[in-house]
Amino acid sequence: MANYAKSTTRKDTFSLFLPSLLVLILTLSKPVNSQNCGCPSDFCCSQWGYCGQTDDYCGYGCREGPCQGGGDASGEVNSGGGEDAVSLEGTVTPEFFNSIINQARSDCAGKGFYSHDAFIAAANSYQSFGASISKREIAAFFAHVTHETEFMCYIEEIDGPANAEKYCYNDKTDFPCAEGKAYYGRGPIQLSGNDNYGACGRDLNENLLASPEKVAQDPVLAFKTAFWFWTTNVRQNFNQGFGATIRAVNGKECTGGNSATVAKRIEYYRDYCGKLGVEPEENLSC
Repeated sequence: MANYAKSTTRKDTFSLFLPSLLVLILTLSKPVNSQNCGCPSDFCCSQWGYCGQTDDYCGYGCREGPCQGGGDASGEVNSGGGEDAVSLEGTVTPEFFNSIINQARSDCAGKGFYSHDAFIAAANSYQSFGASISKREIAAFFAHVTHETEFMCYIEEIDGPANAEKYCYNDKTDFPCAEGKAYYGRGPIQLSGNDNYGACGRDLNENLLASPEKVAQDPVLAFKTAFWFWTTNVRQNFNQGFGATIRAVNGKECTGGNSATVAKRIEYYRDYCGKLGVEPEENLSC
């Protein structure tokens, strides 16, 4: 009897302990939804307003809590590189935007295509681009846009149709090339390759594999493809310095591949940092 009573007591204790254990496990393993964050002291508030303890919450864009070089307990949103985030629309003013495109030749097709209004419309539609962005990151984005399009002069890659075959990657089987379609560079960041057109189109709910030419026909869509490429392939490297973004945009230029073009990108970045009133960080080259 004594043994039976002892066994029953252990079971009762375990039954009481089990729910508490499950609650603890779920709390630590799942994000805590919170409209205004207000997370526990050992949790981070992510850039999207949720509580958690992994790099997704405590890393890039962290608002408050034990952030990893990002936000702090004041509630200010920090972007990559530890610099406070800013309003995209308030920073990319018509004056700043036009100071770039006005340097393009007067006969450029881009002057009748790219505009500040199209940029803002695209940003309002693709909000994750500007949700947590710093002045340095804005300068970096436009430095690459400037280089890729020559001050937003070009909508499509020079000699793109003649080089179309090299942008159809048959090994990218998830996004096979459509017959008669070409995937050369288009738009502010010169999106290229059937893999990028396919993935970008999927995420933007546009069938860009079937209609890649739409990027050169719709300026808002063109900017959205640039935002997609940036947030998908470049942003995560920005905290390593501008040089890491060069490698992400066109790694062939790095490590002596084309030092002249690397120097031009850096020149544009320094210029735009100056226009926005911030100092360039270290690690400018790749």
